[in-house]
Amino acid sequence: MNIDSWHIVMRMESPKGSSCDPIAPSDLPHSLHAFRRVTKTDPQDMEYSYTFRGGFWNYFSMGMDAQVSYAFHSERKLHPEKFKNQLSNQKQYLKRACTQGWFCAALCHPMSRNIACLAKVKIMKKSGKWETLEIPQSIRSIVCLNLPSFSGGLNPWGTPSKRKQRKRDLVRPPLVDDGLLEIVGFKDAWHGLILLSPRGHGTRLAQAHRVRFKFHKGATDHAYMRIDGEPWKQPLPTDDGKVVVEISHAGQVKMLATKDCIAKGIHESSPAMSTVHPESSSSEDTDDDFEEERRNFGAALSFRYMGDVNKQ
Repeated sequence: MNIDSWHIVMRMESPKGSSCDPIAPSDLPHSLHAFRRVTKTDPQDMEYSYTFRGGFWNYFSMGMDAQVSYAFHSERKLHPEKFKNQLSNQKQYLKRACTQGWFCAALCHPMSRNIACLAKVKIMKKSGKWETLEIPQSIRSIVCLNLPSFSGGLNPWGTPSKRKQRKRDLVRPPLVDDGLLEIVGFKDAWHGLILLSPRGHGTRLAQAHRVRFKFHKGATDHAYMRIDGEPWKQPLPTDDGKVVVEISHAGQVKMLATKDCIAKGIHESSPAMSTVHPESSSSEDTDDDFEEERRNFGAALSFRYMGDVNKQ
């Protein structure tokens, strides 16, 4: 089976003397790396910018779920004896969600933590045009999903009815090699627990070929993010700096799958191929070194940390 690969670029632009420091390489997830050099032809890379590149096959998420996961992983590093088996892990995870107030999010968390207040989200469909994605004010977690598996094998997209597909311009069914991400939102922990029911699903927001998050200035000093299960706490500038996260298609890889696999593809019997569409190419794709990084995506060398993060 062919599986879409997704490339992620995160740029931090902070004015000189800003109090916002880039995240240390050792605190980054294994699939995200700091790069000393930025693309020469990219006008978005300014003098005092930091660039991080990486990729994923399953999902990228931000908000409530990533914050709970970050607390869970931090506690497990400090006290591994508390996490002996799957049942105890689930109890600890639920405990983090409770203590952080996500079961009564409307009372415990300010509106500034909602996704719409944190960032402006734009998506690109296969038409090649960026369009603003309207995020409901109640959404506190957003997931860009490639495989129908999230948080222990749950499917947050579910199976929308034909009426909802037409109303929201959705493709049916979501496939793992169609060059599209399913974007799903969650309101609180109760909303997440709905996935345990047979027809449970999150708030279906869109399907897109590219996604861009541009964080609002001064909204908060940090945000929680997660790539394929690895969470981190991302610093955000509170002054005139900005942070932009962009996700784009990066070809395909071959994966072994059983006949009863819930993930379905349209190219299961064809050779591995790239479905990057010419209309979605950006200025960064023209750089030779960057193309080499994309070819190495998933290789051991591309997952090594840089020694430090230098200003450009």
